[in-house]
Amino acid sequence: MTRKKRIIVAISGASGTIYAINLLRKLKANPDIETHVVMSDWARENLKIELDMSHMEFESLCDVLYSNKNLGAKIASGSFITDGMVVVPASMKTVAGIACGFSDNLIGRAADVILKEQRKLILVPRETPLNTIHLENLTKLSKMGVHIIPPVPAFYNKPETIQDIIDHNTYRLMDALGIENDYGHRWEG
Repeated sequence: MTRKKRIIVAISGASGTIYAINLLRKLKANPDIETHVVMSDWARENLKIELDMSHMEFESLCDVLYSNKNLGAKIASGSFITDGMVVVPASMKTVAGIACGFSDNLIGRAADVILKEQRKLILVPRETPLNTIHLENLTKLSKMGVHIIPPVPAFYNKPETIQDIIDHNTYRLMDALGIENDYGHRWEG
């Protein structure tokens, strides 16, 4: 029997929680995907501030939800097979922690496991402007094979709504995870 594709979605405290929610909604719609979700305390605050979303509504989007303090969770071990991890949005604090292997919470530990097991790690950094420290941390991670996919909108697809822009980023993340989707308009040449 084939297992579902396991995707870790980590949500840090940067602005842009809507990107994580949109990704979780799209992954939830795919019966072949199992999500393992962890969020920081500030991400929980952003859920309320930015989206006015209840925690119960959020939980309904997750197959498995972990406390960021639970360093004994399944996703903290390389023996638990996963198919990739997305940190969306990725705060510069989280990026720095991952870049230097500082695993003081589950987001950092899960990312460390993904790196040591040489699985797919995707960061969606949500900061501007970027200073030299940010760029050095992102460059260090990129050299390790981490996909850096900032939520930069494209306009060749003629977005008409904010949702169109968010969907475009989500389909790019799903492409990077190797998940077939048709959530965005692709360049035809």
